[in-house]
Amino acid sequence: MASNPHGSHPAYYGPQTIEDEPRTEWNPSAETLRPVRGRHRVARQRGGTMARSRAVLGVGMFAAVGAGGMATAQEGGTGSVPGLDSVRSIPDQIPVLSDLISSPESEPEAQDTTSVTAFTEAQDAGEALRARILQQAEEQEATAQAAEHAQILAGAQSDAVAAAAELAEAERLAEEQRQREAEEERRRLEEERRLAELRASYTIPLTTYTLSSSFGASGSMWSSTHTGTDFAAPTGTPVKNVHTGTVKEAAWAGSYGYRIIIEQEDGTELWYCHLSSMNVTAGQSVDTGDTIGRVGSTGNSSGPHLHLEVRPGGGDPIDPLAWLRGKGQAV
Repeated sequence: MASNPHGSHPAYYGPQTIEDEPRTEWNPSAETLRPVRGRHRVARQRGGTMARSRAVLGVGMFAAVGAGGMATAQEGGTGSVPGLDSVRSIPDQIPVLSDLISSPESEPEAQDTTSVTAFTEAQDAGEALRARILQQAEEQEATAQAAEHAQILAGAQSDAVAAAAELAEAERLAEEQRQREAEEERRRLEEERRLAELRASYTIPLTTYTLSSSFGASGSMWSSTHTGTDFAAPTGTPVKNVHTGTVKEAAWAGSYGYRIIIEQEDGTELWYCHLSSMNVTAGQSVDTGDTIGRVGSTGNSSGPHLHLEVRPGGGDPIDPLAWLRGKGQAV
């Protein structure tokens, strides 16, 4: 059947075609089977509205997406795009497409608002999480630093206590050393004082004795007179040095028996004779009161005794008792 498909719908593609000639039904038995020379027109079949709508919708959506991208690019400062105005006018020329495309002032704004809200909330949540992480990290770092500082402080305190203990111990040892040195110095000074007193002092040669022969006595035992004083005592009685000096001789001396001669600082010689033994040697220094030998009866002797002579300057003998008494000794 013949009808005008363009009567109720507008032309979507290009201008409308003007048909001047009427259309008729095609009869295959007619002469139309023969080739027709010249211009031949075949009637276009109408129908497929749904297919055409889908095609139109696809093209429109593609154009809308392209237009949206171009608009976004233009709003972003990309400049003018050639042909952009003609693309933007496509939805206005296609009523169905303009109905399918929502108003740019309603839905996109709502979508943008929702997107912005969601993005803001996500951004706020991210910032909150980031803030919590940073806060926890700072707290952990502060805790670690506090622990490290406490450890350093404890170590410093321990070192200070140890150093104080070492210092106290060193001071104690130093004080003990000082006291020892002071005691040693005191003893040394005391000994020097004692020795000085001994050097300046005199003593009796025997602690226990009996005066048997005095100085200047005469008799068959001597060629002329007695040159000393005899102190009778048992054999082996210690003989002490009367005064500080140097041993000049310690040897056998004939009729004197074993004899020790000690020279004092002023040159006075003291002779210790008839000894049973001698404890010193020549050249030795002796102090007052030192034991230099023991009582005996060697040489020309009638019994154990100490024969003591005093010879000032090594010359002639003098009375030992008078000399001792002159040195403060009670004989």
